[in-house]
This record gives sequence, C-alpha cells and structure tokens, in this order.
Amino acid sequence: MKIEPQHVVSLTYDLYVDQENGEEGLVESATQEQPLTFIYGAGQMLPKFEEHLSGLSTGDQYEFRLTADDAYGEYDNEAVASLPKEMFGTEEIPAVGTMLPLQDNQGNRLQGQVVSIAEDAVIVDLNHPMAGQALHFKGEILNVRPANEEELSHGHAHGADGHSGH
Repeated sequence: MKIEPQHVVSLTYDLYVDQENGEEGLVESATQEQPLTFIYGAGQMLPKFEEHLSGLSTGDQYEFRLTADDAYGEYDNEAVASLPKEMFGTEEIPAVGTMLPLQDNQGNRLQGQVVSIAEDAVIVDLNHPMAGQALHFKGEILNVRPANEEELSHGHAHGADGHSGH
C-alpha cells in the first residue's frame, strides 16, 4: 500500500544536522520499537517532509534533505522576547534552558526557551530549536494503512495498529 492522504504511516528515521565542526551529527531518531506514526496529509508533519514520502510503501528506504526554509525557517533575531520578571508572580524564575509554554495576543500557543536572565527580565527565544538548520533524514517505512474513522475524527493516529492511544 502506498502512502497517500488519510493513511496512517509508521516509520523509522534518523535526523542529522550540521554541527559546529562542519560534520553532520545525529540529533533525533525514531526506531522500529518506537516509530513515528502519523496520519499523512493531516497537517501534523512538515509539508516538505510529507512530500518526500508521497508514494512510498511498506519496506521502502528513504533519504532526503530539507533546507531551513522547507523545515523550520531561518533563525529570526526578532523572535527573542524580554518577559518582565513580574509576569511570573510568586512562581520561581525559570532556569536558562527551560522551555516555557506561552500564548500570543491572538491566543496562539507557542514555546519559548529561556536563554538568559536579566536583572528585571527573563529573555526567551521563540524560534523553533531547529530554526536555521537544514535537516537530513534517513529511514524506512514500516507500515502504511488507511486511517480508521475514529482516527480521522480525532485528527491523529492511534498507533501503528489503530487501537493504541486513548
């Protein structure tokens, strides 16, 4: 069965990015024991990632690269915010490296990483952690099947077999 919209795809991958020394380094993996499983075409994955998988079948190997623009975009220096310490009220000021769940003025949810603590503010980087990086994927398609009605109504896969989850 070939990958197409409204099909559940389970796959392995190794994700590589360029390191400071100029060589590629492995930063993330999905294994046969813990594969990445998603509904193809449901908007859960990077569009160019899905585009490279289109038409592949169970057992197919794949390898492709995504530019930063096709992945998480270029790093935006303007996407660094200074949050007043008073915003945290009586809570402890988060440590550098902490990921903070935030919400913008339009109600959109986003994540920011604390990059430094100033005298009166917490400095948060709102860029995706992989912004500005080209991504190199290698992997194998483990399973392709039609999504069931429950998965389609929930908008996500219920595991490789369609029965895992909730």
